[in-house]
Amino acid sequence: METVLTFDPIEAAGYVKRGGIVAFPTETVYGLGANVFDATAVAKIFEAKMRPADNPLIAHVCDTSQIERLVKNITGSASKLIEAFFPGPLTVVLERSGEVPDVATAGLDTIGVRMPRFEIAHRFLEACGVPVVAPSANLSGKPSPTTWQAVFEDLGGRIDCILQGDPTEIGLESTVVDCTSDHPVLLRLGSVSLSDLREVVPDIREVGSDDPATVRSPGLRHRHYSPRAHVVLISDDKGLPTTENSAFIGLHRPSAGVRLAKICSSVGEYASSVFEFFRECDRRGIETIYCELVSGEGIGAALNDRLRRAAED
Repeated sequence: METVLTFDPIEAAGYVKRGGIVAFPTETVYGLGANVFDATAVAKIFEAKMRPADNPLIAHVCDTSQIERLVKNITGSASKLIEAFFPGPLTVVLERSGEVPDVATAGLDTIGVRMPRFEIAHRFLEACGVPVVAPSANLSGKPSPTTWQAVFEDLGGRIDCILQGDPTEIGLESTVVDCTSDHPVLLRLGSVSLSDLREVVPDIREVGSDDPATVRSPGLRHRHYSPRAHVVLISDDKGLPTTENSAFIGLHRPSAGVRLAKICSSVGEYASSVFEFFRECDRRGIETIYCELVSGEGIGAALNDRLRRAAED
């Protein structure tokens, strides 16, 4: 399959209308989209990504009116969060409608919904005319793509089209909140923090590791965000070994020598850079990546979460 590259969101949307799959930029990471109501097209996403079939997808909308086709009802907590954070990097999980095929939800009775705030994503989704279900546009398990070049690196020749845009702004996947019950549950950390959410819905709680609700969010059950290199987490650089084929990313310059280093000026820059840094390390054949953990405030909690998942064996 030849993968078409385009800067035109209307051209890219044409592939979705014809049952194809298209990578497109959002403020979080690049997504790989298909018409949510076309089960055959949605199945192509799983095939292209080599994604486990039990990993649910998130539906992306260009307008809140589109949510009505996707869910049975919008709960009170979901309404408050939608009003406060849409468009933006927040996904709300609700009971799905009968129109949504099983393949899009991994057979669950729920679906995650979000509205990206990137202008090019909005124009693309508007041109599609339907909600677009989309996971990150990478091979399953690899670092999420924050540039169209990273998408092509993984999926070139496996998907119909890549909508080229700027590098993503946030660089980490959306926050996910389960709003199906009376008391909403934070399932996945993102740039919308727990404290941000509690300003709108004070009784929101964090999910436990053994909570069955974790199946309702992508990114929690399977190994994710991992480069080929071995990821080692450090709280400081004491004892950081000097090796010829290692790399470092963090906020403070390491005292030991490494082959490649990225010193970030803020936690936000660190979050937006980490996945592309992982990919660059793989391109250079780096064997070990030392990642500095950060304060767990704001987006720092989400960044630490992704680093820990990348370091899992």
